[in-house]
Amino acid sequence: MTAPAPATPRVLAMTGATGFVGRATLARAVDAGWHVRALTRRPQDARDGVTWIAGALDDKASLAELVAGSDVVLHIAGVVSVPTRAAFEAGNVTATANVVDAARAAAIRRFVHVSSLAAREPGLSNYGWSKERAEQVVLTSGLDWTIIRPPAVFGPGDTEMLDLFRMARRGIALIPNGRLSAIHVDELARLLVATVADKIMSVGQIYEPDDGTPEGWSYRGFARAIGRAVGRTRVAAMPIPAIVLKTSARLDTLVRRGGAKLTPDRARYIAHPDWVSTSAASPPPELWAPALDTDEALAGTVRWYREQGWL
Repeated sequence: MTAPAPATPRVLAMTGATGFVGRATLARAVDAGWHVRALTRRPQDARDGVTWIAGALDDKASLAELVAGSDVVLHIAGVVSVPTRAAFEAGNVTATANVVDAARAAAIRRFVHVSSLAAREPGLSNYGWSKERAEQVVLTSGLDWTIIRPPAVFGPGDTEMLDLFRMARRGIALIPNGRLSAIHVDELARLLVATVADKIMSVGQIYEPDDGTPEGWSYRGFARAIGRAVGRTRVAAMPIPAIVLKTSARLDTLVRRGGAKLTPDRARYIAHPDWVSTSAASPPPELWAPALDTDEALAGTVRWYREQGWL
């Protein structure tokens, strides 16, 4: 008897695969049996289960090549800290429209878009404005879309929260006022891979995942959790008034200009008191539920930072 032919793997077109969230998602997607066509600006090492597509989000020819023969599009790429509203529009709004257009031209129905909680507050910052505009592009695309709004993402490879880990190691943490939700990068990747595989329950939904902490974390509580992870029994968490954040941003921009890390736009975003995921927007448990204890996840992140010499 002739053995049945092996099943052809489903093909996933992915942007942002070389970034922090994208790397974790790429690995999990390949492990789940997907063949991934991944957009990249720079040459990448060959990898089983991955076809690297040279190109960029403003290169429509490379986007057409990216989605060719794919079953699903997962759009992760975007910009977080750029100096002008026009740059946010180009990197988040126009780029998303280009990916949507490529999917429609290739007759691909399923589209999963990674947004941000910042899209809930478009008047707060250029970043939030651009993420909300990008969501509108997806909402009106006519595709079978799902939007994922991650909260603060941490884990191996992250540089955004690294300074907070370094401060906690010294026993002090300068933090904003307010509350936040958080999620480990592998947990977010698991949700994204589950979502791209789903064709029914998640279509037309906007999800705000988190680590399962009811009502999120206070910044003080999260800083102390990081303190435990780095071996500090006590961390002095000191709230920074919004005016100080905004003044520091103006100074950073004055000194480092286009290379500023804390821009006025980012300071307005950070100073907002409520970045807690909405419980009513949690993914259904049939699709995904948080499974990783946050204290263990933070401890694992610390181990990785130390192995890399970052902490």
